[in-house]
Amino acid sequence: MKTILSFFFLLSGVHVVAAPVNDTLKLGLPALVEMAKSNSIAAKQAITVRETKYWEWRTYRSNYQPQLELSGILPGYNKTYSQVLQPNGAILFQPVHNDNSSLTMNFSQSIAATGGTIYGTTQLQRFDDFDRKNVLYNAIPYGIGYTQPLLQFNSLKWDKKIEPLKYNESKQAYIESQEQIAVTVTGYFFDLLLAQVNLNIAATNLTNTLKILDIANTKFDLGKISKNEILQLQLEELNAQKAVGTAKRDMEIATLNLRSYAGMEGDDKIVLDMPAQVNQMNISADRVLKEAFENRSDAIAFVRKLAEAKRDVAKAKGQNGLTATLNANLGFSNAASNIADVYRSPKSQQSIQLQLSIPVLDWGRSKSRTKTAEANEQFVAYAVEQDKQTFKQQIVTQVTLFNMMKEQVELTGKADHIASEKYQIARERYVLGDLSITDLSIAFQENDRAKRDYIASLRDFWSAYYQLRYLSLYDFEKNEKITYK
Repeated sequence: MKTILSFFFLLSGVHVVAAPVNDTLKLGLPALVEMAKSNSIAAKQAITVRETKYWEWRTYRSNYQPQLELSGILPGYNKTYSQVLQPNGAILFQPVHNDNSSLTMNFSQSIAATGGTIYGTTQLQRFDDFDRKNVLYNAIPYGIGYTQPLLQFNSLKWDKKIEPLKYNESKQAYIESQEQIAVTVTGYFFDLLLAQVNLNIAATNLTNTLKILDIANTKFDLGKISKNEILQLQLEELNAQKAVGTAKRDMEIATLNLRSYAGMEGDDKIVLDMPAQVNQMNISADRVLKEAFENRSDAIAFVRKLAEAKRDVAKAKGQNGLTATLNANLGFSNAASNIADVYRSPKSQQSIQLQLSIPVLDWGRSKSRTKTAEANEQFVAYAVEQDKQTFKQQIVTQVTLFNMMKEQVELTGKADHIASEKYQIARERYVLGDLSITDLSIAFQENDRAKRDYIASLRDFWSAYYQLRYLSLYDFEKNEKITYK
């Protein structure tokens, strides 16, 4: 009884001081994709680009909003000698000691339809002459005006067509960057999955080789097999040990690469779940093309590039020939020796001005600019058409590849099952002495190759699937467009 109790307490003590097992993080492909979209450096860069484009859009919008600006010179103190032109043409240097301060508030509003600007202003100026103890005020209580370019390029009108396209393009480009992360992290996922499978294969082969070698040694002692078979199995054992070391190294490298890209912290052991063989998704090229032309930034870019080319032609034509600018304003102004009188009974003021510019001789410069812009517009039209054809071909090819990979996964899955069963039979036959060591080695190799082929086909299938998501920005599992807040 004392011996039994001592043994019991010894076991209890061993249990208490046992080292804790490291935490294991199990991950499937969808979970890893979402993790990379949230934590990876690529995801953070995409968010930064999206914010930059948003504030560029806000800057564009502000060009069409009323602008209010306060400016002034406070103080405008000056004490120096200044040259003064005399009536007889001579110059005298006179002492100057004054303060000339001013404050102005301007309001302006651009008009996109015409390219003109309406504005209003109010101004107050004070002049202190310290030598003569004199103070003067000058003011424009209020004034309004309008500036209108005539026969010129209207940048506001064209920006209103192009800038919304650029902003929508940037929003879709952000979604594409998220899907590109999914494509990239899928590659890292299968790199590690293959490394883990290779390590499992190598460890299993080493264990099985040691068992078979033990049986072979018994057979050799009984004189049933030759020394050559023993040497062959010993060589297989060494190769299996080398394969285990190589697989461990590859798994460490693949783990580090995955952690680095996906933004995973900590040192938990990562175990990946095998993805499903095939999702029953029927994807047609027409469906993908329809979604791609509705969702992709490239489709918006096609329209934007053509609009920018037309804008450049309009700009070139607007810089040729007669150009004019009409300026008109009216309001009130006054001057007085005190601030109260300057706003009492102000005098009206008006002005109108037409500025003209007519090229008389430019040696064909204006015509050359226009022809260059028109030629570039035609070139852009051809380039966009070529890009559309390439875009369509890429999608059709990817859909075909996806459907082929779906069939390939099913075939390699069956081949893996058959090779595994064949390997088990070969082991049993060798133990019974009904199979040569050469045939057993062949069964080893076929089983390993079938497992790796199956992982490779899974990789091709899921890479093709996420590539289709990237090309169409459409979730074919949920049957909905992909959007991000």
